Amino acid sequence: MTTTWFITGASRGFGVEIARQALDRGDNVVATARNPHAVEQALPDHHDRLLAVALDVTNETQAQEAAAAAVERFGRIDIVVNNAGRGLLGAVEETTDAAARAVYDTNVFGVLNVLRATLPILRAQREGRILNISSVGGFSGSAGWGVYCSTKFAMEGYSEALQAELAPLGITVTIVEPGYFRTDFLDTTSLNPKELHPIPDYAQTSGAMRQAVPTINHAQPGDPIKGATAIITIADLENPPLRVQLGSDTKKALEAKITQLQEEATKYRTLTLSTDHDDTITN
Repeated sequence: MTTTWFITGASRGFGVEIARQALDRGDNVVATARNPHAVEQALPDHHDRLLAVALDVTNETQAQEAAAAAVERFGRIDIVVNNAGRGLLGAVEETTDAAARAVYDTNVFGVLNVLRATLPILRAQREGRILNISSVGGFSGSAGWGVYCSTKFAMEGYSEALQAELAPLGITVTIVEPGYFRTDFLDTTSLNPKELHPIPDYAQTSGAMRQAVPTINHAQPGDPIKGATAIITIADLENPPLRVQLGSDTKKALEAKITQLQEEATKYRTLTLSTDHDDTITN
């Protein structure tokens, strides 16, 4: 049986590269994007196995329609890749209400829209894979990325719960945590810097990050082609992990986070245990 992928944000970055590699190996791909024509231009010569569908993930009706179109064309959905997202660079206080809500609408509620549209199909099949594309910022916050990181923290939280809920139904969930890859993520079209109100007191933290981004853009260590290959490898595993990190920078950040958590947990262990009722046995 030919595998059918349902990929959001498939007009560029990881999305288009995952779609390309899936098509090249003979899979069917439902590639969604706000501009489906950009998908068709990026992936020519695959029209028999490619369905490009218009989808703004913040529009739940469009998500339902895209899922229905996938089943109508290919009969099923095997792998859902929630890749669509947007960035936001600025201190927490610098971020306007509108900017914060916009990034949450895409990164948090948009993924939920797609899940509600596709999970009934996977549940009926009693099999399927969910790959939620998070970030190094999904487990480690950093100056300038606070609101963005919080959206990925949120997605990781409900993805963990989702894995527990779906496991008895034959459906797996994997959270993919890439580091910095050479995509368009750091372009101004993704970060929307005009929606922020810079505050001088943050010049050495978020301001410094804002100044550094142009020098980092398209010089990131991660290779999106290799990253897409890794994601496809994960999707093929019989027992995929709940989490997987991509990139040496993510590995380093994860190890630092684990060390920090362990050191703090050890230092404050007595305080932590002191809050239990007296009749509770603690270790």
